[in-house]
Amino acid sequence: MTATDNAALVRRWLDEVWNQRRDATVHELLDPDAIGHLEGVVTRGVPDFLAARAFLLDAFPDLRVTAEGILAEGDEVTFRWSAEGTHRGDLLGIPATGQPIKFRGMTWLRFSNGRIVEGWDHWNQGRLMSELQAAAQARS
Repeated sequence: MTATDNAALVRRWLDEVWNQRRDATVHELLDPDAIGHLEGVVTRGVPDFLAARAFLLDAFPDLRVTAEGILAEGDEVTFRWSAEGTHRGDLLGIPATGQPIKFRGMTWLRFSNGRIVEGWDHWNQGRLMSELQAAAQARS
């Protein structure tokens, strides 16, 4: 596949996996042996990824992710993204605050034969947690 094809798969991944919540697309585009290097956790394969995504979506059920820029070269694609939603569920011991959130990050994916085989996500999880803790304390 070309770099352009892989960039198109990233757009599809963001739209279908994150915004439309299509599990079938995860099974289609994520290699069964894929490794994900996420903030604070490493996922291996589809079940681990689905569990990590569910953890985030449980806390932010209306989460939407938008690509802000995509660069592709060969089998690798890196992209900047933003996410926004509302804190409506428990997140690492912080009860739902109803607080709207927005955060940005970057992801680097490696593809093989049209499937994601490895990925790295980086975003400011610490700032998000601090904001939610402050909102929870203000509510109590």
